[in-house]
Amino acid sequence: MKGVALIIKEEEGIRDTQEQEEVDVDKRWYVIHTYSGYENKVKTNLEKRVASMNMEDLVFQVLVPEEEEIEYKGGRKKITKKRVFPGYVLVEMILTDDSWWVVRHTPGVTGFVGSGTKPIPLQDYEVEKILKHMGMLEVKPRIDVEVGEYIRVNSGPFENFEGVVKEIMPDRGKLRVVISMFGRETPVELEFEQVEKV
Repeated sequence: MKGVALIIKEEEGIRDTQEQEEVDVDKRWYVIHTYSGYENKVKTNLEKRVASMNMEDLVFQVLVPEEEEIEYKGGRKKITKKRVFPGYVLVEMILTDDSWWVVRHTPGVTGFVGSGTKPIPLQDYEVEKILKHMGMLEVKPRIDVEVGEYIRVNSGPFENFEGVVKEIMPDRGKLRVVISMFGRETPVELEFEQVEKV
């Protein structure tokens, strides 16, 4: 009987180990540190290395967290990409000695983020927050005018009229402006790109 119990325990032990290995072999997101300003170069280099070394089954995605920012200057709309975490790149991978070596020895990578020698994966909620933020690309429009300043309308039905900014609505990308029409003060809503400072 003891032999049977021992065999069952050993099988359970093996089963527990296999289940543990399956959990450890899950693909997870890791953060790598790079030289600031080289994030996109590191992403390109790493993707090329993964392809050339046939590591697609261990390294899945390389991501530089960015957000779009819309800025209005002089009545012109300018969209720029801003890095959310300068100097860092996210990598979705299964951590093995080989995948670690490929990522760690990519030009521009200075190391994995984590304490000690073993990289620590991001928590699921952290990854969700970052990916949600990037997927939504919540655009934060800005304009170089303030409430009380004079503007000139440069397009639309009120083109060439001048007025005073009464309210800025960045979430909608609009301004409420009071212009003088036929001797009366008339409030109108205009898009950021329709106005310029006087």
